[in-house]
Amino acid sequence: MTRRVQILVALILTALWGAGIYAAHAHGHLRFLDRLEATLTDWRTQVRGVQRPPDLVTIVAIDDTVVKRGGSYPLPRADLARVVDTIVQFKPKVVAIDLLLVDRSAAIGDATLANTLATGPMVLAAAAIFPSASETVEAGSQGPLAVLPQAERFLLPLPAFADHAEVGVVNVATGQSGSPLSVPMLFRTHDKVELSFPLRVATRALDKPLTIAPDRLMLGDRAVPTDTDFALPITYYGPRRTIRTVSAQSIFDGTLNRAAIENRIVVIGASVAGGGDFYPTPFDSLMPGVEVVSTAITHLVAGDGIVRDYRVRIADALAAILLPMLLVGLLAWRRSALGIMAAAAVMIAWAGLNTFAFTHGVWLNAATTLAAAVPPVAIFAGVQLWAGGRRTQYLAAKSRSLARLQAPAVQEWLARDPDFLSKPVRQNAAVVFIDLSGFTGLSEQTEPDAIQEILKAFHALIDKTAVDCGGTITGFLGDGAMLLFGLPGAMPDDAARALKCSIDLHRGVERWIASLPSAIGDRLGFKIGAHFGEIVASRLGESHQHITATGDTVNVASRLMEVAAQNGARLALSDTLLDAADFHGAPDGVLSGPLLAQVRGRSGIVTVWFWRDQDRPDQAAARAEMID
Repeated sequence: MTRRVQILVALILTALWGAGIYAAHAHGHLRFLDRLEATLTDWRTQVRGVQRPPDLVTIVAIDDTVVKRGGSYPLPRADLARVVDTIVQFKPKVVAIDLLLVDRSAAIGDATLANTLATGPMVLAAAAIFPSASETVEAGSQGPLAVLPQAERFLLPLPAFADHAEVGVVNVATGQSGSPLSVPMLFRTHDKVELSFPLRVATRALDKPLTIAPDRLMLGDRAVPTDTDFALPITYYGPRRTIRTVSAQSIFDGTLNRAAIENRIVVIGASVAGGGDFYPTPFDSLMPGVEVVSTAITHLVAGDGIVRDYRVRIADALAAILLPMLLVGLLAWRRSALGIMAAAAVMIAWAGLNTFAFTHGVWLNAATTLAAAVPPVAIFAGVQLWAGGRRTQYLAAKSRSLARLQAPAVQEWLARDPDFLSKPVRQNAAVVFIDLSGFTGLSEQTEPDAIQEILKAFHALIDKTAVDCGGTITGFLGDGAMLLFGLPGAMPDDAARALKCSIDLHRGVERWIASLPSAIGDRLGFKIGAHFGEIVASRLGESHQHITATGDTVNVASRLMEVAAQNGARLALSDTLLDAADFHGAPDGVLSGPLLAQVRGRSGIVTVWFWRDQDRPDQAAARAEMID
């Protein structure tokens, strides 16, 4: 395999790795990346620093001062009614009560609070109750709202209170670190959908209609920058009390400043030690939940939330694929310290761009991109810098094995004519490709010595089959091989011998895989493609030459492996090969088709037939797709 092909293979594998990492994480796997992303998000938030929030929200905190000066917690309903009544008199835009009013208390207190709630624009908090510790999406759900967190039920305020106010669900979504990274805007049970508390408050404060589209939320004519699951990503302006906060005790003391309330969004919530919900944030080890909710409300009303929508997800996917490929390409371009320096410069530039985007309102995922880039780059750099390592020994053994795999007829011909194929020759020949599926993933998780033994056995099987059928192994392509029938000279039975070799390989490799331990054999599959036509045979290389063939016939034979895998087969044969072999069927095999196939990289149509043993239905497609 030439260096260019090696680099191409490395780039393809790197791209597949990056795509696999992104897809696995996007489908809910690799949860450790969420913890890493939460840590990196905290770091980027601290790099951005404290920001002055839009001065739209005032938090009226039921804090330790209220309790110490003769109050109690939970605050009596009559005292809460006094707090609400005083706030309403100062004419706020909306009063949002981030307290769960779900239990009855003293009848007079409840009646007083209910009457007070009727005096102004109110939003009350409800809670979503989930059947487990995590918010789940029901399997098999359909439609754009299927991604919403599915609750078992909603814990709603008492009807006496809810009749005088709007209600929103107050739950937040915490990351692996426990820090709230987003607030779901919509929740559902099996029969209804509820708005979140922040969205309900923002809708009332802005007095604009809310539109729920399949892929977005609209407040009036402004799109809400939600994630793909209708969750609002949040970033914190600073430590606790960065959003304007006043103590509820100022109401009891008669010292509440009217300017802190008038024409503003007022959120009443608990921050008393041991009485409210607290969360860790980048700036605080404990931030009251009411300030987390107020941060979300501010984002919604001001429109200054961080963007993490489907377009950002697409950028994340491209970064997970292209950045590792670029780094590997740089290391391959310069196998020296210069290549390492260039790759390091690109990584620094990416980290700077990622941080810059975050500080300017675009949340690009860092953890997934790092997981996609670091392993392939580390492996490739190790191969480049430590050529004597175990991986290089494996590749050297593979190269030595390749040097020995020449058909005896070609060896004899070269001995008689050292200039054989020194000039390219155009002739008809049959070409067979075989490739193992799942070998790359297996080699990453298996000891090199064991992998080498597996590869040796595979090579030996191909070698014996090719020699028995009079074919020439022109090269091993990764964990596959290319066989040529037509050297040292074209023969009338080239197509027939290639057909026999293809069938023998099918049976031999199938038996070999079945003989392997299940932990290995269950992860391997194979595919074979064979075609007949005109090729250009030549010798390539300088100090070490090898026989090879090029042309459309070679390309079609290679692509037939893909056609086989896509159509539930392991062996795909062109009609050209079958005609040249004068094949009329065999009693021990089943030939199905024909299929008119459009092969990749070729404008014409190829007529393809699929072969399998009569007593063994071929299930390669599902298995090959699973392994690849």
